[in-house]
Amino acid sequence: MQIINSSETSKPHKPVLIKEVLEALSPQDEGIYIDATFGAGGYTKEILTNAGCKVHGIDRDSSVAKFADDLSKQFEGRFKFINGEFGSLENIILDNNLDRIDGIVFDIGVSSMQLDQGERGFSFAKNAPLDMRMDQNSGGITAYDIVNSTSEQDLADIIFKFGGERKSRKIAYLINKARSIKPIETTCELAEIIARGNGRYGHSIHPATKAFQALRIVVNDELTQLENALIAAAKYIALGGKILVITFHSLEDKIVKEYFNELCGKRINTNRHLPQIEFYNEPNFEFVFKGALTPSNEEVSGNPRARSAKLRAIRRIK
Repeated sequence: MQIINSSETSKPHKPVLIKEVLEALSPQDEGIYIDATFGAGGYTKEILTNAGCKVHGIDRDSSVAKFADDLSKQFEGRFKFINGEFGSLENIILDNNLDRIDGIVFDIGVSSMQLDQGERGFSFAKNAPLDMRMDQNSGGITAYDIVNSTSEQDLADIIFKFGGERKSRKIAYLINKARSIKPIETTCELAEIIARGNGRYGHSIHPATKAFQALRIVVNDELTQLENALIAAAKYIALGGKILVITFHSLEDKIVKEYFNELCGKRINTNRHLPQIEFYNEPNFEFVFKGALTPSNEEVSGNPRARSAKLRAIRRIK
């Protein structure tokens, strides 16, 4: 997820790197595509506008149904919305009888729309219950559960591992101290505690940003979801089909980079969570472009949330 300044949460949703995504995906008439992280439908709309194709949009957040309804009317017969987790991509593909997929696009992390909904608890810009679930209808743990029930040691490990927060131990100590008096219930309560442990950074990001990111990743099991989705995408993409992934922080990007490198024969598998890949003659995939594409200065100026985005893409060749 990109690092968010609380002052940015009023900005409208914009699909990041959309020009680069369309150029890399190159949607074709009669093609079948999957937008695995539908959100407000920004990528889906552009794909459908640029080719006479079909798109299946997936999102675990049922609140995006209103955007899906609008696109269903605008592109009648060419769009279908599926309420589900992209980590269950294989089941979704099989359940919907998708026997050919020409492209899959992932925009990983929390959406601008979810950040703007202060009551969801993703952001410290508005005071709200500590929730952070992308699917509030699914049950499961919340940020409140983690903050108030996880041991101090494990909490420090979560904040460091998934947020890269160097003051994680001090922050966990202060959280433990505060919750021994009363449960920590709201985003503002938690952000204030984290700020005391962290102090102000020398630049514009809020001192609670990284810890909030870590909690969100754990609540939604985001890294496992990503790994499962990449495996399914590589398994079912058609010959000539492309897999595109936009990431916003180093943990996600590392998973994508390593797996794409393995699929394209650039290196051996070093991730025990992903399947072992063996090459007998040549790899089944190639890079659409070298390395990762990042937003232009012009895009970042118009949409600060894009600043840490990276786009990687591969194509099936065998």
